[in-house]
Amino acid sequence: MSENRLRNLLREGKPSLGTRLQSSWPTVTELVGRSQKFDYVEFLAEYAPYDLFALDNLGRAIALFPNFTGLIKMERSAQHHLAVRAMAAGIQNLLFTDVRTAADARDCVQIVRPETPDGGGTHGMAGGRAATGGPSELVKDYADAVIVLMIEKKEAVENLEEILSVPGIDMVQFGPSDYSMSIGQAGQRNNPRVVEAREYTMKTALRMGVQPRAELTDASEAEYYLNLGVKHFCMAADTTILARYYADQGSKMRDLLHNL
Repeated sequence: MSENRLRNLLREGKPSLGTRLQSSWPTVTELVGRSQKFDYVEFLAEYAPYDLFALDNLGRAIALFPNFTGLIKMERSAQHHLAVRAMAAGIQNLLFTDVRTAADARDCVQIVRPETPDGGGTHGMAGGRAATGGPSELVKDYADAVIVLMIEKKEAVENLEEILSVPGIDMVQFGPSDYSMSIGQAGQRNNPRVVEAREYTMKTALRMGVQPRAELTDASEAEYYLNLGVKHFCMAADTTILARYYADQGSKMRDLLHNL
């Protein structure tokens, strides 16, 4: 496998930029890679339909481009199975959802890290695309994988310092939609309690040496997070981009056609 671009950026203390996809069509991943503007592409397996062949093809598409890597967002119910299969396909980094406690965080780390005397994990030898370099290369890939946690539940915010203290956690992202649901304010992403929890998550992560990542709809939203000290970002998903385009351009065309 190629060098893990996201891991290298974290080691060097540099910013990172990704974008999200629900489409498992590898051509869409190629379009992101061809732009040469992104460090990684995030496949939203938590939301999208896909099969294991699709993961292999996404891994191949990512490998076409230098200085480019992949991340997969997984639903908690499938994380043990899917993390192993995604890494075997060549998707080097993992985003875990619905973490609530430090024990949950330790479980995520163990899934990813190699089962070696000093690895501390349960990830053993795997077949698939990533295995072509042999066991020693797999051990390095498992050790280099960037582990990202969603902080999106009331309980996770309450246990944040304990979660961030777990060795091996590289990055966290606050999830306002899930958090607003967990406090009985569903959909109120800008509710003062949600904003307070978001800023607490990011500031606490920075204080404890874990990098926070922010999700943006467009670049104009970045300044707020930059002022908080955030330097890792992920842009809107393909479905969000298409929905905005269809609504905006469709509306403009309907206005032009209205009186015909």
